[in-house]
Amino acid sequence: MTTAARPPALRTTSAIAPTPILPVGQHAHRNAVESLLDSYGAIPRGETVRLAKPTSNLFRPRASVQMPGLDVRGLGGVIAIDPEARTADVQGMCRYEDLVSATLRHGLMPYVVPQLRTITLGGAVTGLGIESTSLRHGLPHGSVLELDVLTGGGEIVTASPDEHADLYRGFPNSYGTLGYATRLRISLEKVHPYVALRHVRFDDPEALADAVSRIAADGSWDGEPVDFVDGTMFGIGEAYLTLGRWADSAESPSDYTGDRIYYRSIRERSTDVLTVHDYLWRWDTDWFWCSRAFGVQNPRVRRIWPRRWRRSDVYHRLVGLENRYGVAARVDAWRGKPPRERVVQDVEIPVERTAEFLRWFAKEVGMSPVWLCPLRVSDGAWPLYPLEPGLVYVNVGFWGTVPIAEGGVDGDLNRMIEAKVAELDGHKSLYSDAYYDEAEFWAAYGGDTYHALKRTYDPDGRLLDLYQKVIQRR
Repeated sequence: MTTAARPPALRTTSAIAPTPILPVGQHAHRNAVESLLDSYGAIPRGETVRLAKPTSNLFRPRASVQMPGLDVRGLGGVIAIDPEARTADVQGMCRYEDLVSATLRHGLMPYVVPQLRTITLGGAVTGLGIESTSLRHGLPHGSVLELDVLTGGGEIVTASPDEHADLYRGFPNSYGTLGYATRLRISLEKVHPYVALRHVRFDDPEALADAVSRIAADGSWDGEPVDFVDGTMFGIGEAYLTLGRWADSAESPSDYTGDRIYYRSIRERSTDVLTVHDYLWRWDTDWFWCSRAFGVQNPRVRRIWPRRWRRSDVYHRLVGLENRYGVAARVDAWRGKPPRERVVQDVEIPVERTAEFLRWFAKEVGMSPVWLCPLRVSDGAWPLYPLEPGLVYVNVGFWGTVPIAEGGVDGDLNRMIEAKVAELDGHKSLYSDAYYDEAEFWAAYGGDTYHALKRTYDPDGRLLDLYQKVIQRR
């Protein structure tokens, strides 16, 4: 692998500039893997194996565990980049903000960069990720050429389409229940300095879904190429597709890390331009729109809230404190307000059924805004999250809380959503609360294939199984 002949660093307009990231190299990686294996050996037989990792981008409550865990402290970097082959060898715990910083130095980026800076590459592959390149490139695992996995059996296994292909195909959506990625080799895409945007309004979801189908078929809109596409629905009669294309120049790129807020700009202007760096992290500064729950969008608060704290991981920690101590819930109870149900979900709906789902959601749930992200996979051989190859889906993301209806219980609305998604031949991501019974869960998430993989790569059950991890530990 070589790191020579890189182009000049790409500009950023934001105060949160990319930190120069240099590859850690093969020697440091081998040492980190040895430490990981030593920590595996130190966990008593019969004890559940887990990561010694204090943070997470999951939205399921995590029980406090005191037993020793896997030492992944040395597995958070980029190992090497090959600019000519456009590939990178990356450690499993490498955060996307560090991966992007390293690849942009070479004028490259991963095929799919999830919206939040601290999502790890290994996490995005084993837990799925999505972004505005997903209509072109699918999901992050589609760019993985091979990966090394510490299996539940304590072995490092290299999986690829030709070697341990069952694990290579079964690793996505396994959420660390078959093993943990220590190294992933991924394909990279060439970037341009800027992304030019058009925010196109639609007055009904049917017109928006039809536009997604046309863009998927043509790769363009009104005669201009579409390299990036996502959307925002503010109400059933007001939704936007944000269409991005690569650009080599810009007079005055926007900066949404200061007083201005990105999602509000979608309604305020029809065109925009950002540096590629700032475009990739446009949603992270305000956690889409969720920073408003902490008052950060109030101009007075924003002026004194440090820019370095305008990040999704800071807000995620604040949510964790609320989950732990329930301060807001106690205040609501004191005020006589009903308890609230957390509704934090991403679901994939076939584009032909997307308008139906959005109308149902607006009526039955009523949360807004809602994020929309079209995707299409070219290969359907991913058994734990089966998407039909070539079929266009629209990811619908909604994140917040709603009052529990009188006589209802926590989870009622989430169960309704799960049932509606199944009715429309959709799929639901498992990073948040799920309520399926065991039979319907395994029917939807490749149960027969999963159990065969579990017997092969975690024969002693050192890791939780997928149903235990995402359902029973809720």
